[in-house]
Amino acid sequence: MPADGDLAEAASVLRTGGLVAFPTETVYGLGANALDARAAARIFEAKARPSFDPLITHLAEVADLEPLVGSVPPAVAALAARFWPGPLTLIVDRPEVVPPIVTSGLATMAVRVPDNEYARRLIAAAGVPVAAPSANRFGQLSPTRAEHVVRGLGAAVDVVLDGGPTRCGIESTIVDARGDHPVVLRLGALPVEEVEKVTGPVIIRLGNSGQPVAPGALAAHYAPRTPLRLLAAGEPPAEGGERRGYLAFRDRPAGDWAAVEVLSVSGDLTEAAARLFEALHRLDAAGVGEIVAEPVPENGVGRAVNDRLRRAAATWRPH
Repeated sequence: MPADGDLAEAASVLRTGGLVAFPTETVYGLGANALDARAAARIFEAKARPSFDPLITHLAEVADLEPLVGSVPPAVAALAARFWPGPLTLIVDRPEVVPPIVTSGLATMAVRVPDNEYARRLIAAAGVPVAAPSANRFGQLSPTRAEHVVRGLGAAVDVVLDGGPTRCGIESTIVDARGDHPVVLRLGALPVEEVEKVTGPVIIRLGNSGQPVAPGALAAHYAPRTPLRLLAAGEPPAEGGERRGYLAFRDRPAGDWAAVEVLSVSGDLTEAAARLFEALHRLDAAGVGEIVAEPVPENGVGRAVNDRLRRAAATWRPH
């Protein structure tokens, strides 16, 4: 369905336990009624997502947070006031009305307000908070277009809203600001430097194994089906070949490569982030046997881009 049309049908699907994929400013989400345990279970089933990986709950407005969870710590309220709607997910205590399956049994809940008109209209029309991880098979590339969702999940989704390409292209930043020292649990589209302007210095604690405390925290994640090798900073690319693809930051590599994607000719990290998953989807579909990727500068949103590349390359092994 076009996302700029009448959303009443999609909202009804959400209210009655169905799954709706919808655009946000980050990536497309696979949404279900966050107050319905059976609906949330359908997300895990459709994605083949392990039950220990928690979901993010999406709200239509900033003002919807306190009625759902009760009073919030001052730093959480300050971050929400500054960055919502936007690509920031905050950790709060899970209210009893949200079933434990949504948080994978954790006493905490990840929540945000997306900066996408269609997403907020859909959530408001549904009249319920919406649990929504990325709308892809677990561990694979996140979708930045509706066709990525259809290709990856097919009939497992009841409705796909097509809102065109997403703006940010990578997932939200996740911050736990309930304590005295804010902790970044996942790097994302909102640079850490922006968070620190509100909270002061933060701790970066990215989960890699065991029970995740936030979505998207596993060591191997966001990966194409094609094996991906990430070059070290400053490492020159190996020789190309008819079965090798290359993901470049700003300059095309020398030599013959079967497929090449350049994230930003101008060296703009925001553009690179927005194009990351789109470029990887194209390389994955190019029929190459291996993708070689180069890191981007490790500052601003570039830290999140490199984080996604490291996770995508986590299972790569030398031939």
